[in-house]
Amino acid sequence: MTDLIDPSWRAVLEDEFTKEYFVALSDFVDQQYNDAICFPPKQEIFAALNHCKFQDVKVVIIGQDPYHGDNQAHGLSFSVRDGVAFPPSLRNIFREIQDDLGAEIPFSGNLERWADQGVLLLNAILTVKRSEAGSHAGQNWEKFTDAILREVSNRHQNIVFMLWGGYAKKKGKICHNGNHLILESGHPSPLSANQGLWFKNKHFSKANNYLESVGKKPIHW
Repeated sequence: MTDLIDPSWRAVLEDEFTKEYFVALSDFVDQQYNDAICFPPKQEIFAALNHCKFQDVKVVIIGQDPYHGDNQAHGLSFSVRDGVAFPPSLRNIFREIQDDLGAEIPFSGNLERWADQGVLLLNAILTVKRSEAGSHAGQNWEKFTDAILREVSNRHQNIVFMLWGGYAKKKGKICHNGNHLILESGHPSPLSANQGLWFKNKHFSKANNYLESVGKKPIHW
């Protein structure tokens, strides 16, 4: 499974690969993909790392687990493939960007364009069984993605962490080392957004203002 990970991340995470939990995780993933339909396709499990190399990370957005419907998940949190209808959370993300930055709603929900600019779109759990949300929770993905966040937080300076909703906020506790910008709000899901916990958070302008203040190129959202 590690051969699917970009070399820049393999070098940083190599100590994890020999740990008992990761060996068990690899066996579990292999079995699940052999026995059932799982998402994303196996070659895209680590797309978040492969589109955003370790040295290029500027922003981290934490999701929970991949979309479990056909042709949606492709390894990036909140993102869907070209031509796929926007899920409700992604639609609300684009609405907030429009309000915050005056940008038009894009035609595609494929966020590779963000990842290629240094946005790590990391789900806490990187795989899921078809039509069974959260089905691969508790199988050690959480430990591995904790390790990813820990390495980003400890080895980088001036990263923007966007923590949306209670799950991401708990996951993001790893990132509070005083050298980064932590942006927290409610989740962009309709339930949270309709309660006034998402819209008007202005995370996208805040992120870009911060990146520019530390000499980094802003993200074209």
